[in-house]
Amino acid sequence: MPAAKGAHARKPLPPAPKLRKLIGPSFIILGLGLGSGEVILWPYIASNFGLGMAWAIVLGITMQFFINMEVSRYAIIHGESIFVGFARRWKWLPAWFILSTFFGFGWPGIGLAGATLFAGALGLDNVHAVAIGMFLCIGFFLSIGRVLYKSVERLQMAVIGLGVPFILLLALYLSKNTDVVTLAQGLMGQGKGFWFLPMGVPLATFLAALAYSGAGGNLNLAQSCYVRDKGYGMGRYADRILSLITGEGSSHKISLKGSTFAITDDNLKRWRRWWKVTNLEHLLVFWLLGLIAMLLLSFLSYVTTFGAAGNAEGIHFILLEASVIAERTLPVFGMLFLLATGLMLLATQLTVLDSTSRIMTENALLFTRKRTVRVSLVYYLILWAQIFFGIAVFSLGFDQPRELIVLGAVVNAFAMFVSTGLLFVFNNRVLARPLRPACWRNAALLFTFVFLGFFCGVTVGSYLM
Repeated sequence: MPAAKGAHARKPLPPAPKLRKLIGPSFIILGLGLGSGEVILWPYIASNFGLGMAWAIVLGITMQFFINMEVSRYAIIHGESIFVGFARRWKWLPAWFILSTFFGFGWPGIGLAGATLFAGALGLDNVHAVAIGMFLCIGFFLSIGRVLYKSVERLQMAVIGLGVPFILLLALYLSKNTDVVTLAQGLMGQGKGFWFLPMGVPLATFLAALAYSGAGGNLNLAQSCYVRDKGYGMGRYADRILSLITGEGSSHKISLKGSTFAITDDNLKRWRRWWKVTNLEHLLVFWLLGLIAMLLLSFLSYVTTFGAAGNAEGIHFILLEASVIAERTLPVFGMLFLLATGLMLLATQLTVLDSTSRIMTENALLFTRKRTVRVSLVYYLILWAQIFFGIAVFSLGFDQPRELIVLGAVVNAFAMFVSTGLLFVFNNRVLARPLRPACWRNAALLFTFVFLGFFCGVTVGSYLM
């Protein structure tokens, strides 16, 4: 697909199905945040500073909701990823997306964190060996499913469907009424001895948690890939990435270029229906379920480890949390907690590798201006290159996954700041007027752009001073 401008083919906009048939992409984009923001960063903040920053969880996931929906808007209208649209207008952007995606998510901190929890649950000492085994399993899982999208969707739906109810039951059993009041106060910005931000909170960790209140970084833009592959709107006509092993992916050539629909009364009526049901799907699955998951995991971390000694180092507060759960319930529940959170991290690392491989594949092909290519072959080459890079990082002795996650998240916060500004300009200039964002959605994007820019600047400034 060339980066030069070109008219899209015109096809009829398919009618929107019922809501239940559209559920799927939001589980994937939610799963991208499960391991980093929900399992590690926000619970880490709650365990060390209390629940007074719960307001930021609501703000972070709300900002990402609006980003994701504007990404989805383009994919529904054009049946192609937002990266293809960006490359038509700004030919240099593919290089930026490749570099910022790799430096933001190439560090395997999420997988290493999952391996740490699995090793703790099973009583294993060699965390690096567990991490290497996890990465190899991820590569084989993504390589054997016939249609890649369906494999990732089903995995995330299963993990979230089992993990969130388990965390809910633990939180309800272990908490007191006063803890619930503390959470309610935190949602309003009131903590113990502070409002909104406590003294001593690391700005990089706070910015990282904000960036990972959902997917984060360029991964929000990958929502356009999943919306397209699910068949939303004009994505009904798009090609899919097939497995190298079971789906003829090595020989199957596909086009990255999509199609669009004519602006007619009938198509606009169908568009409004698509926009209504996709917003509802994303609101219920990504925003509501994601908010519940983050608040529950932070709440559980608070009621088990807040104020305890030894919970500030790395991700050891989760191991401490599991030991407290085992003491207050039964030992088996502590082990199950570690397995559940480890599985969430494993699923997140899998989805991160899938999303980053998609992003770098499309942008590499856009940068070289290939029209019709063996996308699946390029995707799997990049996927396995990332897996072996992660294994190399483990082999060099990195053993603090939280530090790797924070490092990547700061890069991703800046990348999200950039992509939010690009998205605002792009959708308001490229899309036909009846399909452009409403004023209040533009206001939400501008607020996100300014908010992220401010905290990125403050965080960088704190390191330079």
